[in-house]
Amino acid sequence: MTARLNSAQPYALGLFRIVVGLLFACHGAASLFGVLGGVPGTHGGTVATGAWPFWYAAVIQLVGGVLVLLGLGTRLAAFLASGSMAYAYFKMHQPHALWPMENGGEAAAMFSWALLLLVFTGSGAFGLDRLFARRSSAERRRTAEQTPVAA
Repeated sequence: MTARLNSAQPYALGLFRIVVGLLFACHGAASLFGVLGGVPGTHGGTVATGAWPFWYAAVIQLVGGVLVLLGLGTRLAAFLASGSMAYAYFKMHQPHALWPMENGGEAAAMFSWALLLLVFTGSGAFGLDRLFARRSSAERRRTAEQTPVAA
């Protein structure tokens, strides 16, 4: 049983990454474009362009979410996105109350920890990172095979 679960781990991780990236990107799209209900409490509104920190957070959410979703530069994108959510939690939520259930910071805390996990695990299956890594290693092997060895 454990062996089967271990063999499925890259696929479960890949699906986890896709779901987290999609949900994170949706938050950014809602804030920037007013889709999916827009900014909560604004009836489909958006954040003002350049407004600190909301507009910048929304850009990180959209771009970082799409990169994580695609599995492209997953570790770096997840690192930046996780940091932005940690900032959001400690700057915007935690001053109001200690616990996420009390201060409305559940989403920020969960995204921060989920994205931090991806920093350490990588993209898993179905990611473009793995596709490019395979191609570059295959190209290095071909180049090494074609290069004559000096005597």
